[in-house]
Amino acid sequence: MEAEQYERYSRQILFAPLGEEGQKRLLDSRAVVVGCGALGTVLAGLLARAGVGRLRLVDRDFVELSNLQRQTLFEEADAREALPKAIAAERRLRAMNSGVAVEGVVADVTPENIGELLEGFPLVLDGTDNFETRMLLNDYAVSAGVPWIYAAAVGSYGVTFTVLPGKTACLACLIESASDGISAEAALRAEETCDTAGVLNTAAGVIGALEAAEAVKLLSGHAEALTGRLVSCDVWKGRFQSVLAAREPGCRACGRREFRWLEGKAQPQVTMCGRDSVQIHERRRRLDLEELARRLAGVASGVRTNGFLLRFAVPGCEVTVFPDGRAVFKGTKDPAVARSLYARYIGA
Repeated sequence: MEAEQYERYSRQILFAPLGEEGQKRLLDSRAVVVGCGALGTVLAGLLARAGVGRLRLVDRDFVELSNLQRQTLFEEADAREALPKAIAAERRLRAMNSGVAVEGVVADVTPENIGELLEGFPLVLDGTDNFETRMLLNDYAVSAGVPWIYAAAVGSYGVTFTVLPGKTACLACLIESASDGISAEAALRAEETCDTAGVLNTAAGVIGALEAAEAVKLLSGHAEALTGRLVSCDVWKGRFQSVLAAREPGCRACGRREFRWLEGKAQPQVTMCGRDSVQIHERRRRLDLEELARRLAGVASGVRTNGFLLRFAVPGCEVTVFPDGRAVFKGTKDPAVARSLYARYIGA
């Protein structure tokens, strides 16, 4: 370890359970964070400061003003420019710790691209905001035998659980199979969303820190220190709870090895958390955003592009288009309306 590295991480090295050997392992480690929202930014920031050698950040979304209350890697300028979260987070982390290799990837994780995005990383970390992507991550991790850490937060409440395929329960055990009350806990009050219940930045901060602590244990070679339990907290009520989550022998994923999310059999249209919006998944094309901006100039208002995405407005909707063909329609919850607008303004 170089002298500058030793100085940077000296307080961490002084922590006896980690020590110099654990720090060296962290510097040689790599992890992928899926989602750069409240949990993802807290998590990525802590891991970069801890010295995890390589971080890949995958996110489909862009920075908005309402994100700044809880998404710790972003600033007002990022929202004004509507920067993709993965790009803004990469820039902030590089400035935070130049010794960490950070790669921001603007993409939506789907059954078609999940292998390409996550392959080669021995740890997958959950910073997502929706049930569908978490179940897809679980299917991928269990099928590939890769550890992953589930986490979620809404209102003042949060939950996290570390999944070790073949050793612990998986997320499908907790949500789809459990019959002992853990299911409702793990589903994180499924009737609530950021849009209906809001979310405290402190809830995301606590859960993000717990998730980061579990990640550091795994990446530094101390799996024996993992909590091994489903941990939840309510920061408003000041309550913490941990529950032993046992594997379900008949679990669809880790028991019968049926991966319907990974096979694309259960992936619905995604309605984004915290916004009245629908995302259209269109992957058979690459879009030239500059050319599209020129075409839209006479038929849409507020047309602007920053090289990473294009935004414009039509009656009733604000539209954000990405180079991979994806588009987010803010102002509707109806997929049929979104598809109609996609065909009309972007093309079939």
